[in-house]
Amino acid sequence: MTSMMPLVVEKAQVRRRGKVLIGPVNFTLRTPGLTIVMGPNGSGKTSLLRMLHGVVRLADGTVSWACDEISARAKQAFVFQNPVMLRRSVCDNLTYPLRIQNVPRKIANAEAERWAARIGLTQVLTRSAAVLSGGEKQKLALARALIRKPEVLFLDEPCASLDGRATREIETLLLQASADGTRIIMATHDMGQARRLGSEVLFILQGKLHEFSPAEVFFENPKTDAARAFLNGDIIE
Repeated sequence: MTSMMPLVVEKAQVRRRGKVLIGPVNFTLRTPGLTIVMGPNGSGKTSLLRMLHGVVRLADGTVSWACDEISARAKQAFVFQNPVMLRRSVCDNLTYPLRIQNVPRKIANAEAERWAARIGLTQVLTRSAAVLSGGEKQKLALARALIRKPEVLFLDEPCASLDGRATREIETLLLQASADGTRIIMATHDMGQARRLGSEVLFILQGKLHEFSPAEVFFENPKTDAARAFLNGDIIE
């Protein structure tokens, strides 16, 4: 069990310019597991992840880890749908999270080479990250997040614009990370991906939590009309 979990969310609410984006929501995430956040476009998936990650201010309620806030921030990572690449080489992108933690350059470079081999980018280690394909950038962003061994990893639609091969490679990395003990909380619109990866599902609509259940229960026996309509491919608002 990670030292950060459980994550307890109580009456948490996020507002922007008077509009409620999330909440109030209540749930507890434990470990191990890979939590899938699902819902139609505009339902609040990204806002929920950002709230849990602590990069948006709560208007009300609490988001509490099993450790202090400073420790929690140091032990988690976030990979965005459109990854931001440093204007540096692939190697420098990989070593950056380690170097800012004062890991010696020799050790950081060795870790970068190991991760580059793992994600299939050994041949482009010295190339600028900016010229990589979309799938390569996403793999690099994921490796850059995992290289420092976070206890919790947030992902926002990491495969939204990728082809089947790149998606399969990303999913393999995620399953291995989960098996290695990283607690993953991930938003996806891909029903097949949610079924393949998820151990539990948070289903949100209009910023409200409509269902929170084990993945097999959610997909086979959803409890709300909204979830059933969503799984049927209907348009819901």
